Amino acid sequence: MRPAALVLLVLALAGCDFGDEAADGRRTVVAGFYPLAWAAERVAGPDVEVVNLTPPGAEPHDLELSAQAVEDVVDAELVVYLGGFQPALDDAVAARDGGSLDVLPRGERDPHLWLDPARFSGIVQRVAGGLDGSAAATVQDLRSLDGEYRRGLRRCESRVLVTTHAAFGHLAARYDLEQLSLAGSSPESEPGPRQLERLIDRVRASGATTVFAEPLVSDRVAQTLAREVGAEVAVLDPLEGLSEERLEAGVDYLSAMRANLGTLRAALGCR
Repeated sequence: MRPAALVLLVLALAGCDFGDEAADGRRTVVAGFYPLAWAAERVAGPDVEVVNLTPPGAEPHDLELSAQAVEDVVDAELVVYLGGFQPALDDAVAARDGGSLDVLPRGERDPHLWLDPARFSGIVQRVAGGLDGSAAATVQDLRSLDGEYRRGLRRCESRVLVTTHAAFGHLAARYDLEQLSLAGSSPESEPGPRQLERLIDRVRASGATTVFAEPLVSDRVAQTLAREVGAEVAVLDPLEGLSEERLEAGVDYLSAMRANLGTLRAALGCR
């Protein structure tokens, strides 16, 4: 059953009588995946419960909505999502009557805006507006993070990012780097044999010494490419989701982005 049809079934079973409060009386906001949930939690008041539809450690591109998740979407006061990034959620949003906030700017084809702190601050402000919350402290944190990236990546021996999938385009553009991706915008797509041969040639020509894998998907292609060109493999996190272990250890968007900066500085030979 398609998610939109499941939404209608849930509505029918419940008699179409929904509130927008959690069991403890708080308002409920649903976010499609981790960075949006983090933003909502940072700007919302104590009377708001934020529900992240993507479970910890799961890849958000492939989100499938359970009956409970559909009910969460239907009941929420606000749904925060990136249009086109999670098709199942798009279907559910289309079938609901409540407020929904698509934070993908019109005409933007690369959804990975949260990896550019400056662009992400604009999303945070939009989420705060949708919740009547305050974005000031979070925007300041993002400005500080942007400054750390600018200083940290100013002088580097290499400026080429060889990535598993094309998630780091906005980050590369912001800090004068070049992204060379092994696949497209989905982390599970893989290059064919001819495309891989061309990639090997391009990576060799670039002089890159590191191929970046990701924590939530297989590093098989990254390892293959690294062997062919004599490069190392390092992990660069696109922050599409954090594992339960990392969340319990206190890792969040800001600390994960700072860890990424350390990884980039080491791999690119920054001073």
